[in-house]
Amino acid sequence: MVRAYVMIDAGAGDAAALLDGVLAVDRVEEAHVVAGDYDIIAEVTAEEVGDVMSTVATTIRNIEGVTDTRTYVCLA
Repeated sequence: MVRAYVMIDAGAGDAAALLDGVLAVDRVEEAHVVAGDYDIIAEVTAEEVGDVMSTVATTIRNIEGVTDTRTYVCLA
């Protein structure tokens, strides 16, 4: 099992509206609106690293209002 944290940038004022869309994505276990450099942090789990990256690249990044993402794969 692979676990990763995805930092999501949203357009100005869009974070709260995007949260439900992020939570609806398969493989997203949790997501929270946060203060700081990014607007939402999501926890994604999958069987393989490629599955995590595919979820981010083809689903999360395509949600209307998402402007950028950074993915951090857990090593332990």
